[in-house]
Amino acid sequence: MLDESSSAAAVQAPRHAPVHVPVTGPLPPTPLKPADLLTQILLGLRLEGVEYGRCLLRAPWAVAFPARAEARFHFVARGGCWLKTAGSAEWVRLNAGDAVLLPRGSAHVLASAPDLPTVEIDSLSRRAVADDIYLVGAEAEAAAKAMPSAEPVDVMFCGAMRFNLDPLHPLLAMMPDAMRANDLARRDPTVPALLEAMEREVAMDRIGACGILARMADVLAASIIRAWVECACNDASGWIAAVQCPSIGKVIAAIHAEPERDWRVPELAGLMGASRSRFAEAFTRTVGESPARYVAKVKMFQARRWIAQEGMRVAVAADRLGYDSEASFSRAFKRIVGQPPGALRRSAASAAT
Repeated sequence: MLDESSSAAAVQAPRHAPVHVPVTGPLPPTPLKPADLLTQILLGLRLEGVEYGRCLLRAPWAVAFPARAEARFHFVARGGCWLKTAGSAEWVRLNAGDAVLLPRGSAHVLASAPDLPTVEIDSLSRRAVADDIYLVGAEAEAAAKAMPSAEPVDVMFCGAMRFNLDPLHPLLAMMPDAMRANDLARRDPTVPALLEAMEREVAMDRIGACGILARMADVLAASIIRAWVECACNDASGWIAAVQCPSIGKVIAAIHAEPERDWRVPELAGLMGASRSRFAEAFTRTVGESPARYVAKVKMFQARRWIAQEGMRVAVAADRLGYDSEASFSRAFKRIVGQPPGALRRSAASAAT
C-alpha cells in the first residue's frame, strides 16, 4: 500500500496483500476513462436533506446567511440583489434569472443595495407551505397585494442542501466559494430552464412538490458543476487538470475505480507509461500532492462511506482496504478525515437511532 512516508521507488505492501509481479510496461487500460470519471460523479450526484424557501423582500433589505455545513443555493426569480461572500470586500450583482451556488455553505449576505444593515435569515417570518418548503417574508407579499403601486417585491428562491460527495473529494474541495450560474448558463441552456421550473413548482404549491424539487435540484447542481468544469478547460489546475490530462487522467480514473486495490508506484507509473520517478514528479506537479497522499485520501473517502452510511465495522474496513492492522488504518483515517473511525461509526449509529 502507498504510504506518505514511502519513496516513489519502493513502497511496502500490507502483510496480507497479494504478491505483485514487477511492472515492465504499461498495464492494460482500466475500464474507467478520465471523462467517464467526471460522468460517473455527476450522474451519482445527489442532494440530501434539501430545504427550500421562497423569499419575498421589499427594498431596502439585507439578509445575512451564516456559514453552515450544507451547500446554499439562490435563484433570483424577480427583481435583483447584490451578493457578498465572507472574506470578500466586493459586491456582485445578481439580476432576475441569475443563480449562485455556494458548495461549502460559506457565510454571505444578499441585499437590495450594498452596505445596508443586515438581519439574520432566521429572524424573518416564515410560513410552512409543505415539508421542507417555506414562504419567507410573507408579509411583503401581503403588502404588495394591498399596495400594488408601491415598490416591487424582490423574489428569491433559496435552498439548503447536502452533496453526497465526500467533503474531502477533490472535486468539491476545489470548487470556488460561490459559483454563479449566469455565466455558466451560456454554455448550458438547461440551467435557466431548470431554475424557472423549480421556482414555478414552489409557487404553485402542488402535491409532491418537495420530492420533485429534490430531483430537479440534483439535475440542476450537476448541470452547474458540469458547466463549471467545462469552463475551466482553458485554465484548469489541480484535480480538474489531472482528470483532463490523458496520461495522469487515466491514473486518477483507475484509483477511483478501484479504491480497494493495493495501488503501488510501479503499477501507477505503468498505467502512465513512465518511469517511477518521472511519474511521481508529473503526478505531484499536476495534482498538487503525492501519489501516496492521493491514494490514501481516496481510500478514506471509501472508508468513511462504508462506516458512516453502511455501519461497517472499523476492522472490516481496514481489512478490505489492505491495511495490516486496525490501528494503522485508524491512524491514517484520523490524519486525513480528522476524527477516529470509531467515533464516526458511533455518531452515525446514534444519528440513525
